[in-house]
Amino acid sequence: MKKLKVLTFSTLFPSSVKPGHGIFVETRLRELLKSGQVESRVIAPVPWFPSTNPRWGEYAKFAATPAREQRNGIDVRHPRYLLLPKAGMTTAPLTLALGARAAVQQLLDEGFDFDLIDAHYYYPDGVAAALLARWFGKPLVVTARGSDVNLIGRFALPRRMMRWAAGVAGASVGVSQALVDRLQALGIHSARQLALRNGVDLERFRADTDPQQLRAQLGATGGLQLLSVGNLVPLKGHDLVIEALALLRRQGIDAALNIIGAGPERPALEALSQRLGLDDRVRFLGPLPQQDLVAWYGAADMLVLASEREGWPNVLLESMACGTPVVATAVGGIPEIVATPLTGRLVDDRSAQALADAVLGLWQAMPARSAVRGHAQVFGWQATTEGQLTLFRDILQAGHA
Repeated sequence: MKKLKVLTFSTLFPSSVKPGHGIFVETRLRELLKSGQVESRVIAPVPWFPSTNPRWGEYAKFAATPAREQRNGIDVRHPRYLLLPKAGMTTAPLTLALGARAAVQQLLDEGFDFDLIDAHYYYPDGVAAALLARWFGKPLVVTARGSDVNLIGRFALPRRMMRWAAGVAGASVGVSQALVDRLQALGIHSARQLALRNGVDLERFRADTDPQQLRAQLGATGGLQLLSVGNLVPLKGHDLVIEALALLRRQGIDAALNIIGAGPERPALEALSQRLGLDDRVRFLGPLPQQDLVAWYGAADMLVLASEREGWPNVLLESMACGTPVVATAVGGIPEIVATPLTGRLVDDRSAQALADAVLGLWQAMPARSAVRGHAQVFGWQATTEGQLTLFRDILQAGHA
């Protein structure tokens, strides 16, 4: 069978400068390539910025991103696009498409005549990809991943543009059924609408070492060990987890919290910990590569995710694959992941008290780590990979361009 040639298009893709950025898109692609039925090139545009001086923080990383690089054997190009202040929300699809156009033409000139464009993140990426699909006469698949439809979809003009892009696309995909339902509710319709969930790397995420031994290695002292993983931004709710820890300790429970992630909220979260007298019970570990996360998952008694909104948070699957149950807010695709009470607890009321109550309830009836791992094994990548291959071939056979 002839290999499919796929152009993967997304601003959410790792680089040598930001190796953790959009790693879920890279992982999905790497799993697809393992099938041996696909050849891919990646175009992952980054905003143009004039200086690599570290004083510019995250903006300097845009400038420092190489124009082209190899990641895990995948050819990745990072063309620049203009992201205008204030007007960026509405102009980004066009500037993104214009910035990437030359890179797409270069791929064709080099002999990579791709069969279709596989775009990730509906806005602005999916809309820009729809423009490219029209310009180059190629079929398109767009995958929604969370905030692109849950948040940006609330705005009239981006929503209108997403509807147009959906009409261009041969298929609109959601990484959870909840996202597919959200697409439909927003009137974002393609000829095909389906859920292709993210999986979890069951070989990487497995804790074969005893939790107590891991805690000794990591210096995770105390009784109940909680873990919170995610960018330090308001929507992730790390502040609620810290407040829940304070409530648990007031009940006489010896509990500690380790937070993994980076972001602008760190000073505020550190100040909150100090104000609540939790200086020695909350540790901020910063961002960690995936290979280092395994030990922390394995050392924790439970992961707590207090997000305001989510698409399909892989941290839950990663934690459960390591045998660690979870407490999470019942938003987005989370109820599709967490099987209660087998793997944890879901919280409908996003509050510190509700989180504390759920943690305590889970702590008093902890499931076997082997059972938690067993549930995660249902979410391997094979079904998603097969679903992608079938979808891509069906679109090409139908001649949708």
